[in-house]
Amino acid sequence: MKLPHRRQFMHLAAGAAVLPALPRIARAQAYPSRPVRIIVSSAAGGANDIVDRLIGQWLSERLGQQFFIENRPGGSNNIGTAAAVRAPADGYTLLGISGINVVNTLLFHSLNFNFMRDIVPVAGIMRASLVMTVHPSFPAKSVRDFIAYAKANPGKLNFASGGTGTGPHMSGELFKMLTDIDMVHVSYRGEGLALTDLLGGRVQVMFNSPIVALENIRAGNLYALAVTSAARWDALPDTPSMSEFVPGLDARSWFGIGAPKGTPAQTIDKLNEAVNTALADPNIKARLADLGGVPFPVSSTDLGKFIVEEAERWGKVIKFAGIKAE
Repeated sequence: MKLPHRRQFMHLAAGAAVLPALPRIARAQAYPSRPVRIIVSSAAGGANDIVDRLIGQWLSERLGQQFFIENRPGGSNNIGTAAAVRAPADGYTLLGISGINVVNTLLFHSLNFNFMRDIVPVAGIMRASLVMTVHPSFPAKSVRDFIAYAKANPGKLNFASGGTGTGPHMSGELFKMLTDIDMVHVSYRGEGLALTDLLGGRVQVMFNSPIVALENIRAGNLYALAVTSAARWDALPDTPSMSEFVPGLDARSWFGIGAPKGTPAQTIDKLNEAVNTALADPNIKARLADLGGVPFPVSSTDLGKFIVEEAERWGKVIKFAGIKAE
């Protein structure tokens, strides 16, 4: 599998240095002078949508222009990404980005765009653990017991996700790879449908996003085995981290903002500074904590490095599991 070129992507992350300096500075000083749209490549109500609306509202209040969300779902998140790639590189179209953008780059080879080439990283927003959950009737009540049960019943356990390449899917495949167990992936058209079958006992396990899992865990409808991070989650203090059982498994989701290639570097810097200021706001921190996440303040360049590392890591999982685009 051919991974995206590291130096090419890091060059984009460093900004649009080839643009004439004086016009770029003039544009940045006036930015934003009109409303800015943030394209979200998923339906309203999902984690990406919620996080981007939160930041968009903060930016609207602080920068004096409306930052509004435009949902463009479909095509495994590729429709919205393509719309952002085709937009003018003037800072007035942004893209809500997440781990699925990286995975799609590795899975889809016939797209007329390349996320790693055509989107410049602007700012991180949030990182969040997933929660490995089972139906309360499932016999295993710890990750250790789950692994033992899966090895005694190879190929008989189904793990659900909201679609190929999503965070819950990739986390499950990473878990399989690191524990050498055999589970069958069942892909649904959205996390809500997958959750319905998990609650009904028709699938055995799911790596849920925290905002979906928490209410059902507290109500006793799901049993939490672990959070998929190196540390425990404050909202579920009695639930162990996956690293306590599977060293090296850190499968946190992440969310951020990108922009079309060629967006002025001064504009990217201004947006990065504004988003990082938002992430230091106690109210924003509290809202992200409600979503099961923590702030992800990074420079544009460091976000680019992180994305390249994610591509390399998930590329190994995709190759190991033989995952193909649906």
